[in-house]
Amino acid sequence: MARSFGPVIFVHGGAGNVAPDLVELRRAGLRSAVANAWQLLAAGGCAVEAVEQAVKTLEDDPAFNAGRGACLNRDGEIELDASIMDGRNLAAGAIGAVKRIANPVTLARAVMEAGGPVLLVSEGARQFAAAVGIKECGADALVTERQRARWASLWEGNVERAGTVGAVAIDRSGHVAAATSTGGLPLKMPGRVGDSALIGCGTYADDRLGAASCTGDGEAIIKLALAKSALEFLQTGEDPMEAARRAVGELTVRTGAQVGIILLDRYGRIGVARNTAQMICACIRNDNTDPELFD
Repeated sequence: MARSFGPVIFVHGGAGNVAPDLVELRRAGLRSAVANAWQLLAAGGCAVEAVEQAVKTLEDDPAFNAGRGACLNRDGEIELDASIMDGRNLAAGAIGAVKRIANPVTLARAVMEAGGPVLLVSEGARQFAAAVGIKECGADALVTERQRARWASLWEGNVERAGTVGAVAIDRSGHVAAATSTGGLPLKMPGRVGDSALIGCGTYADDRLGAASCTGDGEAIIKLALAKSALEFLQTGEDPMEAARRAVGELTVRTGAQVGIILLDRYGRIGVARNTAQMICACIRNDNTDPELFD
């Protein structure tokens, strides 16, 4: 099957119940993310650049659980996870449980481009960031009043799930990439690292298969290596929508956890599935600059 259309950028803003006052803010944020990434792709940029740009846009948007506006851990601090992968050569970079980094996806890309360890965490990631010139921000620069109030409410017994942001893309040369970024679970144990930092679990990209980014219960996603598993279903002849639904369906049966996934295959066809109430996504494809929204 030959790819017969232009590049594709597909972005998600996390699976779960979205607070009513955040729905339109997230839709607007996702439109901005795909528009920013599309400008790079339309100008001939590569898929890695596009997914980093899309995720950076969402990390800077306090309506999402990534970067500024991320949820707080048990100690009331923000610890961030992110990863990125280049389908051309399986290059990958990831960071976990990092503090005071405004755009963890950019740090993950720096790890990838350094060509050494794939995953750096906590103090090691902080030292690497300093070495490559990525500056720290203030301890409170990423904390919003909404998340402070939410943290206090959760201690009072209210239950609320957080999401994750991610992007997948294919460029004009047919190369794919994926990136994922998150603040993790509200009230998480300090030092906890979820699927968003683990290649094959929350993020995966391979030009022979496609690209995927996951969101939801990180522990369940890790156990089934959801991103890689979903892409492998494409090898059996399933189209991307079928592969996404099968992956989420199998995880649901085996774990009962709440998750979502976006993916695209090596021909640029997209797939999306969730078992949650909502997962707002946006896509630009077929050289049509008007974003498509999926709820």
